[in-house]
Amino acid sequence: MGDQAGDVQPQKGGEAAGSGEAVPQQSRTMGMLAHLLGLFTSFVGPLAIWLVKKEEDPFVDDQGKEALNFQLTLVIGYVVSMFLSLICIGYFLAMAIWVIDIVFSIIACVKANSGVRYRYPICLRFIK
Repeated sequence: MGDQAGDVQPQKGGEAAGSGEAVPQQSRTMGMLAHLLGLFTSFVGPLAIWLVKKEEDPFVDDQGKEALNFQLTLVIGYVVSMFLSLICIGYFLAMAIWVIDIVFSIIACVKANSGVRYRYPICLRFIK
């Protein structure tokens, strides 16, 4: 039997992964991993997952790009905060960026694992 109960789940809330299609568990796991690796490896983990899986799976392609764009946006924020640390405000900005990274990455992991295409609210779209 090809489809087991845990293999494929339909979309729940948020933006659908496609035209009413269900997202396979492996795709959801890889999408979640792209967001999760961003917490620990900055843009390197999402970049690796996106480069390896972008041709194979549209959901992982989408979520990999989203995680990569978000992590690149955070890198820019950290560079700006480094320069602003000369006037002491950069330290607070770096802490705020760190908290934003944790909160939004966890939300993205949960949404991707549910099969929902997550969009970060604070993100520059470098890769479309």
